[in-house]
Amino acid sequence: MLVLHTLLWPEEIRGPGDMPSPTPVTERELRLTEVLMDELAGADIDQLHDEYAAALEQLVDAKAVGEALTPALKPAPVVDLMTSLEESVRGPARPR
Repeated sequence: MLVLHTLLWPEEIRGPGDMPSPTPVTERELRLTEVLMDELAGADIDQLHDEYAAALEQLVDAKAVGEALTPALKPAPVVDLMTSLEESVRGPARPR
C-alpha cells in the first residue's frame, strides 16, 4: 500500500478491505494463516534489518572508494528458450 500511495492520489487508493478475494477462502485457511503469522512474528526482524543495513552500508562504502562489486549469487546459466521449446515439441514419438 505504501508504494501505491507514492504513485497515486490518495482518493484513488482503495483500502485492502475493499478488495475481493480472487478465490474463496475457508475458515480453516484463515485460522492456519493466523497461526503462520503468529509463528513468523516471533522472528527477530530487527536483527534481520540490522544485518541488511550493515551489508548495504558495506556495499555503499566499497562503491564510494571505487572497489569493484561482485554479486553474492552466481548468475543462472542462460537457456535458449526457443531451442528448448523446439526440442520439447519434437520429443520422442508417442504410440497412438
